[in-house]
Amino acid sequence: MSIVKFKTNINCGSCIKSVTPFLNELDNLDTWKVDTENPDKILSVELDDEDSSTVLEAVKKAGFEIESI
Repeated sequence: MSIVKFKTNINCGSCIKSVTPFLNELDNLDTWKVDTENPDKILSVELDDEDSSTVLEAVKKAGFEIESI
């Protein structure tokens, strides 16, 4: 398992609700959280593998910006 962090624009509770179904449907993702207190809105995910592209795609599909850090 690996923890991967991303910079996003997910900045409030409503945004987190919007992205939740997209992230929860990923098979390789165990847990995730967004630090909305951080100016970079850091999304931390725990992955079963090294494939972080699934997370990038899911967050973009939900309509948010995301980049690896």
